[in-house]
Amino acid sequence: MTDILSGEDPEPCERFPAGPLFVPVRPGPVGCAARIFRTPLGDRTAVGFTSEERLIATLGSDQQWIRLAEPALRALTTPLGVTTVTVDPQFSAPAPTPTRAAELPRVPEKPL
Repeated sequence: MTDILSGEDPEPCERFPAGPLFVPVRPGPVGCAARIFRTPLGDRTAVGFTSEERLIATLGSDQQWIRLAEPALRALTTPLGVTTVTVDPQFSAPAPTPTRAAELPRVPEKPL
């Protein structure tokens, strides 16, 4: 699909629905919930992929997903204050891993 740009506007003139997306989910107490990500500037965004291969390439083969149309994904995330949907992000940061206190280096105490 080709984006039509008008003048100096960096955004496409018309926004086309992305169609059915592969949306990353996480397990929840009543089923699954769409995962919310952060943009490089720290804003919250919903994420969808146009193919299962793109999702796996970015998030790994263990990532669970569901199929949702872009308007349905927006309807789910807008009440949470998430108004942006990112389609086919190129990369993601690895999930943080918790550290145990025993693994942290010990800092010697200074005498008072």
